Amino acid sequence: MNSQIDNTPEGRHDPYAALRFLDFRLLLIGRFITSFGTEMVSFAIAWELWLRTHSAFALGLVGLVQVVPVILLSLPAGHVADQYNRRRIVLITQISFGLCALGLTYLSYTQGSLVLVYLCLFGIGVARSFNDPASSTLVPETVPPHLFSSAATWNSSSWHIASILGPAAAGLIIAYSGNVTIIYAFDAVGAIIFTIMLSMIKGKQLPLARKSATWASLVEGFKFMRDTKVILAAITLDMFAVLFGGAVALLPIYATDILMVGAQGMGLMRAAPSVGALLMAFVIAHLQPMKNAGRILLLAVAGFGICTIIFGLSSWFWLSMLMLVLLGALDNISVVIRSTLLLTQTPDEMRGRISGVNSIFIGVSNELGGFESGFAAALFGPIIAVVGGGIGTILVVLAVAKYWPEMRNLKTLDVPE
Repeated sequence: MNSQIDNTPEGRHDPYAALRFLDFRLLLIGRFITSFGTEMVSFAIAWELWLRTHSAFALGLVGLVQVVPVILLSLPAGHVADQYNRRRIVLITQISFGLCALGLTYLSYTQGSLVLVYLCLFGIGVARSFNDPASSTLVPETVPPHLFSSAATWNSSSWHIASILGPAAAGLIIAYSGNVTIIYAFDAVGAIIFTIMLSMIKGKQLPLARKSATWASLVEGFKFMRDTKVILAAITLDMFAVLFGGAVALLPIYATDILMVGAQGMGLMRAAPSVGALLMAFVIAHLQPMKNAGRILLLAVAGFGICTIIFGLSSWFWLSMLMLVLLGALDNISVVIRSTLLLTQTPDEMRGRISGVNSIFIGVSNELGGFESGFAAALFGPIIAVVGGGIGTILVVLAVAKYWPEMRNLKTLDVPE
């Protein structure tokens, strides 16, 4: 039974408040299963394509074919999420994920055409472009507004646990079985499990937009974000931190040529940011609600830039590991604040379009961030590329603090009166 009563004594912070709602637990567990499967598939597809092609270009295409539909379709997908039943949209997209995973299972088992493999990955990208805007609107259906920050924290924790355990599990499966086929099959089963759990949610239905699909309504999300300065500032900080903070993208170079730690050290460094993010998520969950959220966000992103600079200059493995852990922890502060602002500042009838715009920013920054880091490293070397990215991040923080005083003055993450 889904508890709708807050039994926490007044003035006492309950770090597990959101988890006390059955609907949110169902949503969180379902998302964890699908995130776990997605992380396993990302590992498996890279491994299989490398063994079949030994081509870096083939690996680069994996991200490209998935992000292009996200960039092209997120705006109309957000409008669809504001017009139609959002749970039904997520159900349809999860079925699409499952069908694409089954396609990858068959192609892996038969060593089928690589063109069809990329077609399945493109289908995953199309499904994701519609899934993310609709899925992001489900949290307000499962918890009351004063628990949005708690829900965002546990969502972040769930994803980071999946990002740690997923690749590790995929590596173990490949080591013991010698193939990746079962990983794709697991992802298909995970999509089915999520659809079942989603159908069990009994939460309230939020109001939808009643406007017809016009160009003006499609770009309304951009206009709302432009006018809501704290959201625009938060997304700007996150986007440029990812764009300039290229330490993770250049980890293979650092592992082999600078720190001399090989594949084993590379694995530890890849896991370090997620470990830091997970630890920070639990700290945030147990602390009192933020009283100076804007300044905390600015300091966290500035700290992200400083840690990036130290990592870039470090030639000591354990100092580099510490900086990567701190990078993940500071980045998670940004993620929780930004996610909470998107929940608390956005009207129910516009959540899909705002999430669609956010998906474009995230997709562009992730893909272009890796490209920017690689391009800069090719021109100037990896150390200058990473240190320059850290400096660029700090400059962005200074610019945001100057031009958006609304962010400096932001106190609470609560729903505005």
